[in-house]
Amino acid sequence: MSSPRDRDGADDGSDWQEPAHLSGDEPNIADRRKTPRDSDHTGDRETWQPPGWDLPAASDRDRQPDMDRDMDRDRDPSWAPPAAQAPAERAPGLFGRRRPRDAEMDRAFTPETDPLGAQGWALQHGWTVSDGSGPEDAPLGELIASAPVRPGKEARAASVLRGRSGALELVAFDIAYPLGRGLVPKYAVTAAPLLGAVPGLRLSPARLWRHRTGGLLPIPSGDEAFDTRWVLLAAEDGPQVRRLSQDPAVHGLLLGTDDGDEFWTGAGHVAAVRPDGHRPQLLEHHARLLTAIVGALAAGY
Repeated sequence: MSSPRDRDGADDGSDWQEPAHLSGDEPNIADRRKTPRDSDHTGDRETWQPPGWDLPAASDRDRQPDMDRDMDRDRDPSWAPPAAQAPAERAPGLFGRRRPRDAEMDRAFTPETDPLGAQGWALQHGWTVSDGSGPEDAPLGELIASAPVRPGKEARAASVLRGRSGALELVAFDIAYPLGRGLVPKYAVTAAPLLGAVPGLRLSPARLWRHRTGGLLPIPSGDEAFDTRWVLLAAEDGPQVRRLSQDPAVHGLLLGTDDGDEFWTGAGHVAAVRPDGHRPQLLEHHARLLTAIVGALAAGY
């Protein structure tokens, strides 16, 4: 019997040859990666450096102060650096250029709280000063609760001033809120006590949003200029309210203001409020307006 081994010649592997890709005729790939590819620019790549990479020679560094002196000597003495240019005008926004700021509106809502100045003014005019915690200040809580500015539960009277302006008794105070260990004023109120019964009313700038006006009737004045800027609302229409709506002194004073105050009746007072803290100018401003309003309401007594 014959087998595959029974061939001509012994199968001893003597005729085996290494494949061409593994033979020594071509370089191994791994060895080839270790050797950089032939390139005409190999020498340039090894010798190239970015400008300024090397420090100047020591002899050049020693000459630097001399070069600076030469530059100073050659510089034109009349030369001066160019003046800074003014900033360019702001480019128009998405909806065009911004409307110029209204100085009257800015002043109406710019806080200028000056409690020490207001207290000093009050003492100079013979008024009394309290911190709002005395027994005579207790009724002010009801007046604050009726205010048209929605004061909130934490609101309280602070820096209370009492005195006379002309024939009118006034009480002025800040509606303040607790902050840390102190109080921060947010609204300034000046009020005059009323001797007779006056229906509930609100006198507000037309541009302001009015809160809690349910059940109040609009009372037109007949003056188009006044009705465009001011709105009078009352619980009922009657002679007192009509006199107030048509009083020329009230019209003249309110049309001359910045429409920053609101007026209302509550807790036996007619009061003025502004989003600010009290200061001497505001005390005098409120005193003038309340004198005219109380005079119009009391004309029929």
